[in-house]
Amino acid sequence: MNLRVVIVDDEPLARDRIRELLKSHHDVEIVSEARNGHEAVEIITQHRPDIVFLDVQMPDINGFEVLKSLDSNTIPLIIFVTAFDQHALRAFEFHAVDYLTKPFDRERFGKALNHAKAQLAVKNRDATYLVNLLEDLSSRKRFLERFAIKNGETIQYIRASDVDSIEAEGNYVRLNVASSSYLIRGTLSNLESQIDPTLFVRVHRSTIVNMNRVRELQTWAPGEYRVVLQGGACHILSRSHREHFESAITQGGRMKDEG
Repeated sequence: MNLRVVIVDDEPLARDRIRELLKSHHDVEIVSEARNGHEAVEIITQHRPDIVFLDVQMPDINGFEVLKSLDSNTIPLIIFVTAFDQHALRAFEFHAVDYLTKPFDRERFGKALNHAKAQLAVKNRDATYLVNLLEDLSSRKRFLERFAIKNGETIQYIRASDVDSIEAEGNYVRLNVASSSYLIRGTLSNLESQIDPTLFVRVHRSTIVNMNRVRELQTWAPGEYRVVLQGGACHILSRSHREHFESAITQGGRMKDEG
């Protein structure tokens, strides 16, 4: 009997990659695919697969929130697919079946899948491993370390620390990196919840800046200032965000009061 697999990833290229790698495993059947977290909950609940390749970062709800939405007694084996560095995932290596860090090769993929197959072959498998994982995650907040940028037929990875600023553009956000910029799908508020708040601070309802890139603060209008970044880009600091911004500067020790 074939093992039933579900693929969950908001990137079509990422789903294509997993589907292509599964072709050589003739004992595996792909029963469905999900493009986002909400679809994943419905599909996993409906199909009850043996194994799920689950993306961690998605625009609506992330992979961990997907798991929280499922019945803990019927959660399948999960192989996480993520853009996190390996260091950020060490804490739950002992709970998850396995994880794949993008970009991954055929050998690493096969190792993860074979690990999951071995787990399924063990009778009376401990079904609490993901519950323990979720408990760890609730006590240890992890932040996005890299952004996955779709560029034609390839996916480019941008380190979060290299991003100068992030701006809202409708249903997308624009990452400004030096002289380049990249559009990714999602809202500014959703992205803000995934990045390090000690590094990225909102200065306007539509703008977040990397505090390590702030060069100076200039008077702009009554109650408003301009935040000038090291590369020369300027962003308005609105009244509603000034107090939090100044607190972040003070705590980080990045700028001193010249007055």
